[in-house]
Amino acid sequence: MDKLLIRGGRRLQGEVAISGAKNAALPELCAALLTADPVVLANVPRLQDVATMQRLIANMGVAIERQGDGRMRIDASELNTPEAPYELVKTMRASVLALGPLLARFG
Repeated sequence: MDKLLIRGGRRLQGEVAISGAKNAALPELCAALLTADPVVLANVPRLQDVATMQRLIANMGVAIERQGDGRMRIDASELNTPEAPYELVKTMRASVLALGPLLARFG
């Protein structure tokens, strides 16, 4: 890993808040379909693609609770419909990420 070495001036200190990444959140949402146990994801960004994936898997019977602190609780124990409406699927290429977990659960 590269690093920056800064000499002189004031000593750097403080905190930086890193926002969640869509490209990480979408596969994580789909990975939650693999288990019947509740999954809690932290730092989930509020983006259109994340909301679309949320609607997509909720349509299959998955309970999703969005919490105010950026966390999302996913409970796929009631996942009962391994099909998604085309109207939702066609709006997002990442919807194919749900195929692997659905195949693993339903064969």
